[in-house]
Amino acid sequence: MTDSKTILIIEDEKVILHTLKDFLEVEGYDVLIAGNGLVALELLNNTPMPDLLLLDMKMPKMNGWEFARAYSENFKERAPIIVATAAVDAEQRARDVNAIDWVEKPFNLDILLEKIKKYTFQ
Repeated sequence: MTDSKTILIIEDEKVILHTLKDFLEVEGYDVLIAGNGLVALELLNNTPMPDLLLLDMKMPKMNGWEFARAYSENFKERAPIIVATAAVDAEQRARDVNAIDWVEKPFNLDILLEKIKKYTFQ
C-alpha cells in the first residue's frame, strides 16, 4: 500500500486492541489506539484526523455513545465510524451514533478488513 491510511481503534479490551492493531499494520495501515473515549478525544485533539474510526460501544470512563456525541459536537472535520459490538442490535447501535457501518464481536477479520478497505478506498 503506497498511500497508507490511518485507523483509530477505540477499544478497552487490550487483547482485542493489540490483535487488531497488529493485524491492520500487517495489512499496511497506520494504526492509532485508545483504550476509551476520553483517550480517543485527547488523541484526536493532538494528531491529524485519521481516515477511519473503529469504535467499541461498551468501555469504561467514556463509552461509545458518549464518545460519538462529544466527537460530533467538538470536531468539524470527522472521520467515518465503524461500530464494533457484540450486541444483538448492532445495526441500531451504529445508526444511533451516525456510524457508516458495524462489525459484530467476536470479529471475523476478513469481514472487518473488507469494510475498512471499502471506507478507506483501498
